[in-house]
Amino acid sequence: MNTTPHPRSEEAERLGLTALLPPPPVPGLEPDRALLLKETLLREAACTEPAGGRTVRAARPRRRLVRIMVPALTCALAAGGIVVVNLADPSGGRPTAVAGGGAPGAPDATRLLDRIALAAAHGGQPTARADQFVYIESKVAYAAQHAAGGAATQAPVHTRQVWLSADGSRPGLLREGGGPATPLGADGPVHTLDGPGATPRPGRLHQAGPSVDSPTHAYVASLPTDPDALLKLIRDEARSRGGDPDQRAFTAIGDLLAETWAPPRVGAALYRAAAKIPGVTVVRTAADAAGREGVAVARTAHGRQTQWIFDRTTYAFLGERTVLTEAGEAGPAGTVVGTSAILTRAAVDRAGEIPAPTTA
Repeated sequence: MNTTPHPRSEEAERLGLTALLPPPPVPGLEPDRALLLKETLLREAACTEPAGGRTVRAARPRRRLVRIMVPALTCALAAGGIVVVNLADPSGGRPTAVAGGGAPGAPDATRLLDRIALAAAHGGQPTARADQFVYIESKVAYAAQHAAGGAATQAPVHTRQVWLSADGSRPGLLREGGGPATPLGADGPVHTLDGPGATPRPGRLHQAGPSVDSPTHAYVASLPTDPDALLKLIRDEARSRGGDPDQRAFTAIGDLLAETWAPPRVGAALYRAAAKIPGVTVVRTAADAAGREGVAVARTAHGRQTQWIFDRTTYAFLGERTVLTEAGEAGPAGTVVGTSAILTRAAVDRAGEIPAPTTA
């Protein structure tokens, strides 16, 4: 007896053909986004840690949730393709509880700087054209000590405005404390700045070209984005400063962060380079010259501690502070001998131009 086979349904045909196909490829992730994903998964795993395991208690943490679009890597992440990453410090500023970023067991400063680097790499920032000026407005106060000695005298906090030619080809301008403007880098004997908050001194317009000690925006934008290569370059170029080579490199990076305008990838590399410098620590609470409190990355040398202050929520660079760690002629330990707060960074078309209100 002849039998007629049941025709395969259209659905069965489709499933059969699908089984013969290779699985769809998983799109690759950029290194920074892969690290963000890893950070999220580690945090979720920590939340499910069994009772009796290590816990970290947060004291009234302030959190900002940032949504990052990433390719789907697992079924759990496929729906929507969205990972929510908390960029806040869940410890409320205590360095022993800085979470996420960096290798497990890494020093607190390394882990914090890695998170700061991630925020910098994904931060949107406009660029300055070669024919423009980088404008930076800040609040500053630096102590002065008489040549004969004695305690350092802290100047009142005042406004500092600086206009620097993006490519170094045109004279800049400095206006401080409401006083007269000082030309920077004009033809012939002029005034130059040795660093943020420095008093102008006689000099000439980039006689030997831009460098770590005398940077332009174009120079900073051209710096390596590999942290090891960047740290080597900074160490080599800052060698003329003398003193402790690690502190010299830390100070040089701080100068680049304070009164220049680094593109996101270069800014991230600067923070990761700083994480490789021995002796870098975390200060739980520090305030900038504008009174904004944050968490600080610091290094101590020769009885002084240099602090870079960051917003605990966004990890934006707020400013710097220098504090005496040893009692001496300049004052008791804990004396603040320098402080700054970055208020505005912008690109303008001419020296002296005030940009529309914005934030650093």
